[in-house]
Amino acid sequence: METKRVSVEIITIGDEILIGQIVDTNSAWMATQLNQAGFELAQITSIHDKKEHIVESLNAAFERADVVLFTGGIGPTNDDITKQTLAEYFNTKLVFNPSVIGNIEKLFATRPNFVINDLTRAQAMVPENCTVIQNPVGTAPVTWFEKNGKVIVSMPGVPYEMKNAMSTEIIPRLKKHFETPVLLHKTVQVYGIGESALAIKIAEWENALPDFISLAYLPNYAIVKLRLSGLLDNLLELEFIMNQQIEKLKPILGNSIVAFEDAPMEKLIGNLLKLKNMTVATAESCTGGYAAHQLTSVSGSSDYFKGSIVAYSNEIKSSFLNVSTDDLGKYGAVSEQVVEQMAKGIMERFKTDFAVATSGIAGPSGGTEAKPVGTVWISACSKEKSITRLFHFGGLREQNIIRSSQAALMLLKEIIEYN
Repeated sequence: METKRVSVEIITIGDEILIGQIVDTNSAWMATQLNQAGFELAQITSIHDKKEHIVESLNAAFERADVVLFTGGIGPTNDDITKQTLAEYFNTKLVFNPSVIGNIEKLFATRPNFVINDLTRAQAMVPENCTVIQNPVGTAPVTWFEKNGKVIVSMPGVPYEMKNAMSTEIIPRLKKHFETPVLLHKTVQVYGIGESALAIKIAEWENALPDFISLAYLPNYAIVKLRLSGLLDNLLELEFIMNQQIEKLKPILGNSIVAFEDAPMEKLIGNLLKLKNMTVATAESCTGGYAAHQLTSVSGSSDYFKGSIVAYSNEIKSSFLNVSTDDLGKYGAVSEQVVEQMAKGIMERFKTDFAVATSGIAGPSGGTEAKPVGTVWISACSKEKSITRLFHFGGLREQNIIRSSQAALMLLKEIIEYN
């Protein structure tokens, strides 16, 4: 069978989403799983629990997608109208399906006081011309329709029920129904070059990419992720060609490339430290512990992260980190001399292999003509070497904290790779 690109539209049904009562996490999860399976997302739509909205959205989705996935609106209460609306849309009627009742009885077999009432029994009323897919973790079944070569699926909106249906039934059935090409993503993380400047720098390389490889720029503070997405029938051929393109990118960007995988910097640092069987600590002033928070957000970080001191005052810098009071008076807390001593002090106090320290003016107050808001000194050290750099991040406090932490992790990664 010849492969083809298969597009999917997700439609979430529920007033609670549109009024902000709940956040639509279903669509993001579904999009990730579908993308990994080789399907392309055409659109994500959220609509009210109203018949006319369901019909309008389905008609529109049919024009642009091969698969339409509904979540929500199929519960036992009166405001759940998706099932009835789909029955009318496909010119059929609701009929009793005894296998659904059997599934519900099996689901609640361990609950002796459970009684199937009229609302629960109504779950067994399904459109006559659909394929019923049992829901082993809930009472509402999944219904599958086919029309003019396209597929429409209605699933529960409860996240764990939807995820179970997608993982065990829907995606496997879609992959069997459609022969899709291989979709492969590769990520290159670039640090220290803004999105527009980066686009200009790699324009010639980007324009020469094969037509089956697309490029997306994903900026996040000082890092821009370059995501290459390739689509071919042969996985080995596709991976070889994409790796070739990345090799061509290396001499253009040089040391600005900080990673060749889509993982946060704290995860990459953790992997390096585990590989080397080494440890780290942080001494933070302007970042207030945010760098430590990032490092400890990784599961298993206790293997390599020993601790942190938020040395906000000069007194703590001197008493806990052995920063010279003379240097504090002469150069100020936001200085190369002080931040280097902070890094070395925390490394010695916690007996780690590496350390990183931050000291700066987060703002919006506290800046001077010589040291305006956004001035940040960062130092990363090992027993053999220190890397200390000055940064200017701007006038927004939250932005300064996040960017300073990101820069601290970058310096930490650099010093770890040096050793």
